[in-house]
Amino acid sequence: MNIVTGAMGSLVPKLGHLLMFEYNLHKRTKKDINHLLKELESMKVALVRISEVPRDQLDRQVKVWADEVRELCYIIEDVIDKFVVQVNGTQCGDKTSKLKGLMKNMIGLLKKGKDKHGIAHTINDIKKQLQEVAARCDRTKLDGVASNPTEAVAINPEATELVGIYGKRDQDIMSLLSLETNGDASNKRLKKVSIVGFGGLGKTTLARAVYEKIKGDFDCRAFVSVGWKADSKQVLRDILIDFGSSNSDLAILDERHLIHKLHKFIQNKRYLVIIDDIWGQNLCKVINLAIRPSNDLGSRLITTTRIFSVSQSCCPSIDDSVYQMKPLSIDDSRRLFYKRIFPNDCGCPNEFEHVSKDILKKCGGVPLAIISVASALAGGQKVKPKREWDILLQSLGSGLSKDNSLEEMRRILSFSYYDLPFHLKTCLLYLCIYPEDRLIRRDELVWKWVAEGFVCSEQGISQFLLGLSYFNELINRSMIQPIYDRIGQVYACRVYDMVLDLICNLSREAKFVNLLDGTGSGNSISSQNNVYRLSLQNKNEDHQPKPLTDIMSMSQVRSITIFPPAINILPSLSRFEVLRVLDLKGCNLKESSSLQLKLKDVGHLIHLRYLGLACTGIRELPAEIGNLQFLQVLDLGDNGGLSGVELPVTVNKLSRLICLHVDTCEVVPGVLQNFTYMEVLKIQTSQNIIVQELGNLSRLRELEIGFKDGSLDLYKAFVKSLRNLHHIESLLIDCYSETSVEMMDLLGERWVPPIHLRKFKSYMPSHSLQWWIKKYPSHLSNLSELRLKVKEVYQEDVEIIGGLMALRGLWIKSTHQTERLLVIRADGFRRMVVFDLDCGSAAQIMFEPRALPRAEAVRFSLSVRVAKEDGNCGFDLGLQGNLPSLRRRVWVHMYCGGVSVGEAKEAEAAVRRALEAHPSHPPIYIDSVPHIAEDAHDDDLM
Repeated sequence: MNIVTGAMGSLVPKLGHLLMFEYNLHKRTKKDINHLLKELESMKVALVRISEVPRDQLDRQVKVWADEVRELCYIIEDVIDKFVVQVNGTQCGDKTSKLKGLMKNMIGLLKKGKDKHGIAHTINDIKKQLQEVAARCDRTKLDGVASNPTEAVAINPEATELVGIYGKRDQDIMSLLSLETNGDASNKRLKKVSIVGFGGLGKTTLARAVYEKIKGDFDCRAFVSVGWKADSKQVLRDILIDFGSSNSDLAILDERHLIHKLHKFIQNKRYLVIIDDIWGQNLCKVINLAIRPSNDLGSRLITTTRIFSVSQSCCPSIDDSVYQMKPLSIDDSRRLFYKRIFPNDCGCPNEFEHVSKDILKKCGGVPLAIISVASALAGGQKVKPKREWDILLQSLGSGLSKDNSLEEMRRILSFSYYDLPFHLKTCLLYLCIYPEDRLIRRDELVWKWVAEGFVCSEQGISQFLLGLSYFNELINRSMIQPIYDRIGQVYACRVYDMVLDLICNLSREAKFVNLLDGTGSGNSISSQNNVYRLSLQNKNEDHQPKPLTDIMSMSQVRSITIFPPAINILPSLSRFEVLRVLDLKGCNLKESSSLQLKLKDVGHLIHLRYLGLACTGIRELPAEIGNLQFLQVLDLGDNGGLSGVELPVTVNKLSRLICLHVDTCEVVPGVLQNFTYMEVLKIQTSQNIIVQELGNLSRLRELEIGFKDGSLDLYKAFVKSLRNLHHIESLLIDCYSETSVEMMDLLGERWVPPIHLRKFKSYMPSHSLQWWIKKYPSHLSNLSELRLKVKEVYQEDVEIIGGLMALRGLWIKSTHQTERLLVIRADGFRRMVVFDLDCGSAAQIMFEPRALPRAEAVRFSLSVRVAKEDGNCGFDLGLQGNLPSLRRRVWVHMYCGGVSVGEAKEAEAAVRRALEAHPSHPPIYIDSVPHIAEDAHDDDLM
């Protein structure tokens, strides 16, 4: 049940806000609001319990009651928001006449009095409605709501073997278990392996295959299936029963006595224990306490779980291993799929090859999905017609299919959903606004959660950072697929197609998001009312759907996300009364004057919190945007048409802005001075007054700033402001001015980096490595990315930077190198993933054995002349057999100035031979030229 995913999460804090702040409400009204608050808090407790239970297991009266509460919560939230807007009023910039201002104030006071009188009646009416809803609910039914649905079951393969399982068992798990105890003494100790992965990947089947293969090597063994909401005492009893212990007294023993009995039983035995499907860390602690080292006989403990943090709790020792389950390969997926549909091994008929390829792509290598879909298509002795395959393909990922096989798959996957806290359920369901296979950028998603009111933090705590923890927890619970950047950090996600199918189905039940995709099958807008969030996708460009005004009311829509070309059916923005989120990213707004006119209506959206206009081609921003007094996020990025265009001065009214991305748009003085809540800012400027205003943004965490031109006074003002920004985590500075070297030297001398700094990138040259890097390395304990352009690099610099333990990506270019040899030591750069050091034509770089143990991509320079002059005629750079993680690419800038063509070819051949001998066989790129042009912006190379 998904009731809590409505407005309840943000409503309770808003009612508290009404009571806390000075709105001069009548005492009776405050009393009514307080009554509402208490009643809703009580209902929230009940709804949280209901949300843990699948809808088909709930009493019908409970469903009706919960649906009514959800609808009422939306109504109450809209009433409160409209009241706050009316009382606060939109700010007006007309200060030309004191008399006019006085008249406006008097009219405003009269209007506010009416507003307060109006909300008193409205709150009283809502109170009565809430009492009626409560009266219709049989509270005893809520007390009986179960919170433990039927347990998930393991994949039931049609054959005795699941394709791909035996390979994982023999090649991966067996090596981690290290069953040979004769050689290494560590193998005689208790060793633990935890198998973790997305629901349906076949963890249980793999664990069972391992158990059947090795159980004969142990004195006693146990395979215990745990499941959701497990009882630790029952788990301990099941282990003892499987071991063959007498169970006459097990039922009456408490946890402590059961652990004692288990210790006594295994004291002198070699044992194998497999605990399948663990959901909680508390159970891990009990198991680790019960199954602890008691001898050196080579015992083994294997656990399976969907949750990464649980797997880590099961394997706390350095000798333990966490095995992340991977999806099946394309070939294994195809074999499993065909094995179920064509049992006689007759192969796939030609007419089904293309559609089966598309179906398998949606299954994503998940055995549960493959078997479920194959079961839906299997027609006994006769294969179902291709038309039914096409229909099923269209329904996958939309949640529309009612096939029993897919319903069973949803049921098994749904246990991960129902195990989520209510706030994570809301955040996960929101992902169904995105089309399948869509790369969803993390920061964009979290900002939308914040704007929707899904993230409610205490005063002073960043809502974004709290929302970021929600995002990470969804990854931890295997509900979304993380997408990593080049240094191995998560910057985006995708939704597994089968999870998308599940949440679309759940969202439809809860009336959470309505989808219009233009295919007919995906159109879930079926009524005139109760539409709260819209996702307009229009996958079928040839099909022109009806205008939204013909099929729905706009009065309650609070969120619209539009994917091209669905922008063509968007009605006038003035029709939306309570819109919080408007995302037009990627929609072409520059070719149609009517669409530009729609953008001018944005000033009417006074409830708006998020406005996404990135990559829309707009050439101006309407001044009416200043009316959006609650706006938190304004994204104008990647709009070349705004280059040099001034940001409207009315933007300075947006005092609640937290994130502002204006890209190439020109910021005018006065705009930044009111942004006391700002956390993320991306701007370009050349004005002293703007950089001075930056110093007031005390909450700023991320700053990207470009200087089109600059003077020494400008740079001094910027460094002074930067010294006030104590929460900076990410700093990117860019400038093409010849005087920019002065900026970097000022920064190096006068700036002490805050301890939170994670990223520092500068495309501007400096005379030397930043002074603060050498003097304050302890301040850089969280630094993960560093990019600098400097005059020269010394061995001391390399060793200082190599000691930054969190550093994962390094890009350094020196322009006038004097030190001829730089050695990359084995004791530095221990977490480096991408290493890029270009010291031009005056130095060679060498790698010690065991250097860069985690580096996946490496780029460095080699001066052939310096190497030969210093006696390294064989060009041995320490590459052969080193850099064990190297797999993505290795790139060598070979400077050949001052040597003959033959010597240059000889050097290139020697380096290539060493790289080709690397066991990982990474792609090799060697630039062998007299000189290399400076490439300031070359992120794409790695």
